[in-house]
Amino acid sequence: MDFRATSPDQGWRQTRGEPSLSDVHRSIAVHAGKSQWRKAAAFVGPGYLVAVGYMDPGNWATSLAGGSKFGYTLLSVALVSNIMAIVLQSLCARLAIASGRDLAQACRDAFPQLVAYGLWLLAEIAIIATDIAEVIGTAIGLNLIFGVPLEIGVVITALDVFLILYLQRLGFRWVEALIISLLGVIAACFAIQIALADPDWGGVIRGFAPTTEIVANPEMLYLALGILGATVMPHNLYLHSGIVQTRAYGNSLPEKRQALRYATIDSTAALMFALLVNASILILAAATFNASGRTEIAELGEAHSLLAPILGLAIAPTLFGLALLCCGINSTVTATLAGQIVMEGFLDIRLPPWLRRLITRAIAIIPAAIVTIWYGESGTAHLLILTQVVLSLQLSFAVFPLVMFTASKAKMGALVAPGWLVAFAGFIAVVIALLNVKLLFDFFVG
Repeated sequence: MDFRATSPDQGWRQTRGEPSLSDVHRSIAVHAGKSQWRKAAAFVGPGYLVAVGYMDPGNWATSLAGGSKFGYTLLSVALVSNIMAIVLQSLCARLAIASGRDLAQACRDAFPQLVAYGLWLLAEIAIIATDIAEVIGTAIGLNLIFGVPLEIGVVITALDVFLILYLQRLGFRWVEALIISLLGVIAACFAIQIALADPDWGGVIRGFAPTTEIVANPEMLYLALGILGATVMPHNLYLHSGIVQTRAYGNSLPEKRQALRYATIDSTAALMFALLVNASILILAAATFNASGRTEIAELGEAHSLLAPILGLAIAPTLFGLALLCCGINSTVTATLAGQIVMEGFLDIRLPPWLRRLITRAIAIIPAAIVTIWYGESGTAHLLILTQVVLSLQLSFAVFPLVMFTASKAKMGALVAPGWLVAFAGFIAVVIALLNVKLLFDFFVG
């Protein structure tokens, strides 16, 4: 099939090659004769795969540390990060639908080869950092529930590549069904834990109001940037722009406009759900650990063991471990898909799907496994938080190209982002960059 004829290539340095995830590209039908609700339902799914990155195990470490040390204060960071995420993910859908490219392909087709390779390397570093968090989280979840040694748990996480291959053979909807089902389990686990913790709801509401102390306090800023890195993740931008194209939405302008509207609704609703879960982690830490004077909790294992005596119910640690395990499984699946999109998009490689997934998984999981086994059970919390800060530092190298592409009339045609959206997204990109500069300054000077 010739994919190059599906949309114009004006404004790009080179024409598109084969799409990423080509075995599921345009594989989900959007029936033209159906009702608006049926059409909208056809687009439900990609947003929830993206939402997984907003509640991954790395997020748990930063939220636990932030909630136990500073109470509800950093809830405002989770809220602001979520707003940023909604804007940026809507731009990902716009880029994919307007140009027929994911973000990795767009970088390859827009920039000189040397620049594109540099961005690919940074994207791979971000995915490795992501995978370290997912591998650790899944391994800890297996250890907490089943007593599986951390080193064995790391190896087990590599099996997700076979799960993806099996589910995609059945159809991409099966991948989405797995993710959404596990998200439901996570939400239920946290709903029960929050009910048991009985937080100070007045403090929760006040926590969503931003304060200048977050920027003034280096330790609080470090955790805030960790939450930002765990919320707005570079690999999610590549992932979303790739999996949106699993929908067969057509090539006419009205069809693309409709696809953009439904894809944006899907991602916005999914990210609001992610905010609820993300905030729940921090609220749980604040209501249990900070309220009882335990302000240094960041280890997932330590949090697990303390929940029963604090909440007074033996099932609380099991719910925590189950939610963590579900998060880890979800995150490794989506990180593997993102790794494939990044490698295929930047390098335009043509290999059998099973081999491409195996290679992209190995690139990410081998360094993750080495680091995890080296650190062992001690120090994993610091490593988890560090990975989120690394992701935050990498974020600008994905955000700025995304904003540039979607603001270009030559590249986007009639679906170019409106001026207000470009201005808002540009402001977000600058804020992220400035916060990262301050983080580096505090790190080297302080």
